[in-house]
Order: sequence, then structure tokens, then C-alpha cells
Amino acid sequence: MERPSRQRQREQDTEQETDESTVACPECDSENIVTDADQELVCEDCGLVLDERNIDRGPEWRAFNHSERQSKSRVGAPITETMHDKGLTTTIDWKDKDAYGRSLSSEKRSQMHRLRKWQERIRTKDAGERNLQFALSEIDRMASALGVPRSVREVASVIYRRALNEDLIRGRSIEGVSTAALYAACRQEGIPRSLDEVADVSRVPQKEIGRTYRYISQELGLELRPVDPKQFVPRFGSALELSEEVQSKATEIIDVSAEQGLLSGKSPTGFAAAAIYAASLLCNEKKTQREVADVAQVTEVTIRNRYQEQIEAMGFR
Repeated sequence: MERPSRQRQREQDTEQETDESTVACPECDSENIVTDADQELVCEDCGLVLDERNIDRGPEWRAFNHSERQSKSRVGAPITETMHDKGLTTTIDWKDKDAYGRSLSSEKRSQMHRLRKWQERIRTKDAGERNLQFALSEIDRMASALGVPRSVREVASVIYRRALNEDLIRGRSIEGVSTAALYAACRQEGIPRSLDEVADVSRVPQKEIGRTYRYISQELGLELRPVDPKQFVPRFGSALELSEEVQSKATEIIDVSAEQGLLSGKSPTGFAAAAIYAASLLCNEKKTQREVADVAQVTEVTIRNRYQEQIEAMGFR
């Protein structure tokens, strides 16, 4: 038998739906009345708000800084792929205080110390999880050194997990596969980082990174487009303290050169560096080839060769 309160609630909802379906807008007499995301009755034709029934779906408490928000929050961190257990395990706080903020006794502190030690030991149940933990920590370390956003770290962790599930790690170093996964994630997310830059923060040679990257991208079917030299222009221009005019001119030079097929088979970093050098000369913000080469991590010879091709493509002699 259904409870009377539930039955009354259902009747009220039915009456409310009936009222919404028959109500008309007092401004334009339109019957196109909808309920938007804020639970308000709105006329679709003129935009008049007929009824407000706002429901605040946020927390009932207020916080004015990060520490207050952390202390009042009653939920944990979201699931993340950058941790071997996806962040689902709990940790014992290091502050040695109880639930009321009072300091623990010396006996309790010693007990908490032992519990923390054992918890760290049992978080990884076998060698496979320990290796995964090491690989994800390597990805996090290199991503921090490269200054890439959190999303790239998540994608790199997913790529490494896929390679681990496909048994692509066997016979290769953990550092090499994790570095290749991070490089693939940078390309997949459109965050330009050259192979030289990734090799600088890695513990494996550049040749091994490139070979491992090609292998896992082929085996996992990663659809990665060629790197666009225009993606490097803002970062190089900012490092050289060039104006927006120079960066815009460099982008134009790359577009014109690419239309004539000069980009095929060329290094995108060298191509972008030469375009920035040419644009700085054309806009009277001259930078030397040495300065541009240091920022782009290419040689001056590369800049000179690409510069001559781009100037001819632009019609300058």
C-alpha cells in the first residue's frame, strides 16, 4: 500500500506539470514555456522569466580560501589515472592530532608512525604495482619539469596503462616507455614539446625515446597528426619577448611556406624558429640567430637554411 504522503507528492507534481503545460506568457501570449537549468519557467519566444524556483545544489557552507574549502569539504579527491591505485586508497594524516585537533600522546604517535609505515608498504601488493607506481611518478616528474597541464599527465598515464595491458613494456625500460607515453600525450593534447625538450628531462637517450614512441603509437593505434610549427610560435615568441605583431607575421610566413610544400620533411621547431627570426627582421624587432636558436634548441645552420627558403617563398630577395 502506497503511503499517503508519497501519493500527495505525486498528485502535486502532476498538477504542477499540468499548470506548466497550459500556462501562457503574459507578454507575448506564447505557450512555448520551458524549464531551464536553474529550474525557472522561461518563455522561449521573448525570454520572460515567469516563475523562479531556484534550488542551490552547492554545499550549505561557505569558504573564502583554499584551506577553508579543504577543511569543510566532506568528499575526497576525484579519481585520477596518475596514481597506481587511482587515488581510491586512504592515507593516515601526518599531523599527529585527533578528530578534535588535540595532540596525540607519545604512545599514540609511535603507533601512528608504525601504521603509516605499514600502509605505505601494503599500498603496492606486488612488483607490477610497484613498477606502475614508479612509472607514473616518472611521468609526473617529467611533466612538472616540462610545465605541461594536468590533462596531459592524465592522458600520458592512460597511454602507459594501455601499453602495460597490451604487454608492450616487456623488453623495454620503464623510463623509456613512460617518457614515450608523455611525448605522445603532449602531441595528442596539442601541447607542443619537441623530442629534444622531452629528452632533456628524461633519464634515457633520445634515440630510445623516439624508437619506443613509434612502437607504442603503432601498436596502440594512436592517431597523432604531424606537429604544426605554428604551435611553437607563442612559446618561442614569449621567451624572446617579441610583440604580437612579430608572432602574427611568423604565423603568416609559416602558412605561406606550408602552402608551397616547404614544410614536408622539415623539423617543426626549426621551421618555427626560422619564421620567428624572419618576422623579427621584417618588423624591426631584430633578434640574432643565436638567441632564436637557444630558445628553440636548434642550430644556427638550420635557421639559416629554413630562413632562405621562407624568404623566397614570401617573395623577398
